[in-house]
Amino acid sequence: MSTLISRVPPSVQGAALHGVFALPQPLRRLLAGPPIRRDGLELALDAQLLLRMMALSDISLSSSSAEAARIRTEASRHVLGGAVVSGVRTRNLNLPAAQGTLPARLYEPRGLAPGSPLLVYFHGGGWVIGSVDSHDGLCRYLAAQAGVRVLSVGYRLAPEYRFPTAADDAFAAFRYATANAESLGADPAAVAVGGDSAGGNLAAVVCLDALREGGPRPVFQLLFYPATDPSVRRRSRDLFADGFFLTDEDMTWFIDHYCPDVESRRDPRVAVLLAEDLRGLPPAYVATAGFDPLRDEGNAFADRLREAGVPVVKHQHDDLIHGFVNFIGLGTRFREAVAEAAGALCTGLALRSRANVVDLFGPTA
Repeated sequence: MSTLISRVPPSVQGAALHGVFALPQPLRRLLAGPPIRRDGLELALDAQLLLRMMALSDISLSSSSAEAARIRTEASRHVLGGAVVSGVRTRNLNLPAAQGTLPARLYEPRGLAPGSPLLVYFHGGGWVIGSVDSHDGLCRYLAAQAGVRVLSVGYRLAPEYRFPTAADDAFAAFRYATANAESLGADPAAVAVGGDSAGGNLAAVVCLDALREGGPRPVFQLLFYPATDPSVRRRSRDLFADGFFLTDEDMTWFIDHYCPDVESRRDPRVAVLLAEDLRGLPPAYVATAGFDPLRDEGNAFADRLREAGVPVVKHQHDDLIHGFVNFIGLGTRFREAVAEAAGALCTGLALRSRANVVDLFGPTA
């Protein structure tokens, strides 16, 4: 069946999928099947329905080769994506890197004043797949909902570029953003970093690098189910090894491509959870998913941040799966989770923006 469906154009698959999600709740429950419960948690209907539809299609993360996986990922965004978020202008850029340039895209909500905060965003995809395009819908949504500029960065991917290339690219992109904030329309004193999964890993690593290297530091970190320690197999990886989008096999495939040297997987620029000292890192919002193999290491990182005295909000979305930031064009439950994160981002950045300091504490007429 999946082979037959994979022959249907992605646009047609997408229309059918959105039609399924528009059905009345009883019909969606009938299609999804009885509620799934594991580890004391119950999977959201939206997530369960999406997994059922994925099982009938050709949507998966790993593949026979990195190139094949990338092609599949780009095709799946036409299936999973929703309507384009309005009111956001975009501009494609090329950022300088150690060798050549990195593709990037700047998202600017219409009417946003110059000198507003900026989020530098790193897409997920196990350091192997994903792109600026694959996360276009998410970045538009964050820009519009949080009222901030977003700079989405296309770092170089493994296995062509293995560790530490992606980490180096991410830090270079952050340094570019702070050095050129005014030309990007942003406040150089209110630049944050964010990312999902492998991108969340890179965002956290940028915070560590900035602290060690000196110079400008991110003022906030927005982390969606970040990969924080590939050197240890935690309980959630066994609990949700298969059937919940990101699989145990996918995780092995990704890290083998990005960091094949097993000893290097304990390097804090891969396993940020193992960094000796997290004191001085910026405030964080860490969102994890209850039915995600990465759940426990994301939660552990949030806990270590708190122990180090870093202000952190940790929210485990008990009923969601890995990848939920890419599904906001579908069920409302996915949008609810990302809307909460956008609110946290807006608050965290507003408190550090010079423009807002003037608004809040300046003399009144």
